[in-house]
Amino acid sequence: MHALAWLGFAFGVGLLALTGSSVIKTLLIPRNLNSAIGAAVARSVLLAYRSMTAGIGDLHRREKMLAAGAPTFLFVLLVSWIACLYVSYALLLLPFTQDSMVRSLRLAGSSLFTLGFATPAGAVPYVIVFAAAISGLGVIALMIGYLPTLYAAFNRRETLVTMLEALSGKPPWGPELLARQQLIGNTSYLPRLYERWTEWAADIAESHTTYRTLIYFRSRYPEQPWPLALMAVLDAAALQLSLNPDSAPAESRPLLRVGYITMRSIARTLRISVNDDPHPDDPLMLTRADFDEAVRHLAEAGWTFERAPDQAWPHFRGWRVNYEAAAHGIAAHLDLPPAPWSGARTRLGQATARPMRPAHREPGTPSDTTGSPLGAETPRRLKAHG
Repeated sequence: MHALAWLGFAFGVGLLALTGSSVIKTLLIPRNLNSAIGAAVARSVLLAYRSMTAGIGDLHRREKMLAAGAPTFLFVLLVSWIACLYVSYALLLLPFTQDSMVRSLRLAGSSLFTLGFATPAGAVPYVIVFAAAISGLGVIALMIGYLPTLYAAFNRRETLVTMLEALSGKPPWGPELLARQQLIGNTSYLPRLYERWTEWAADIAESHTTYRTLIYFRSRYPEQPWPLALMAVLDAAALQLSLNPDSAPAESRPLLRVGYITMRSIARTLRISVNDDPHPDDPLMLTRADFDEAVRHLAEAGWTFERAPDQAWPHFRGWRVNYEAAAHGIAAHLDLPPAPWSGARTRLGQATARPMRPAHREPGTPSDTTGSPLGAETPRRLKAHG
């Protein structure tokens, strides 16, 4: 029996090292590192939430449930660390408690949670219980300090995503972003928009690969998820560069470069296989018919073109091939709501949603509370009046 106690001691040392490694990799090292405990908890929570939402068709109800997934992961991860510490310290104390597992568990619980209702006898057990007390407090304190970092990055991410709703509607769609700016005579704002989203994409590439849990934090508005928002802005820049190569803002090229690198980084973090060096002629999910629809959509808004669609299409697909597979993979993995040009959602069973355009209103005209859906007849200009 005493030999088994020392075998348990050895197992406890291994479990303690495994738990400490998981805590350090997750909370202390600013890098995307895998840990056995974190990976097991992540898979379990992800499967649980996918099972719970598999039969839910209502978008808002489904997103409300999925929004709890990332916080649940953090809570379950903390509980798992504490449980592993509890078991490991109980096993470490086992040889010093007359091989009594009950006594070891009592000592480990008293010290780990700093309750102090049980005390050991001997120098070595005292060292173990002191280490347990420090470990328990340390893990909880580190998790508390970790949360503000996550939520600060989340708030930075969502600011531009929320702003994009006014510029492109919900769900986000690149051609609608360009069309709306043309309709209100605001195309001069596009360079500033591209510049801000370039910085945003770089921030996402750093923060969301370092703190992978951020990827699973859902955006506040179900119809405006952050990966689809980035894809819409990239599509808008790619369309403008392809259709208007001479007048397209210089800021569009850095945006596309940083944007598709970000998409690939996020995809690799999620273990989604992507091609880091695609050929411009590689196949796309987006069809030529989809592209022609976007061109017609822009023409209806009064957009002027420097290239014909036949000339622009090879250039557009040459840009989009850099990020389409990664974007579609991320959207499918996260079960994001459907949106134009964002790939299939086989689990959702919903038709692709289309953005609504605000109604055209002027003083003295009858009230109209309905927006204009994509493809419907829309006014040539959207005007704002005081």
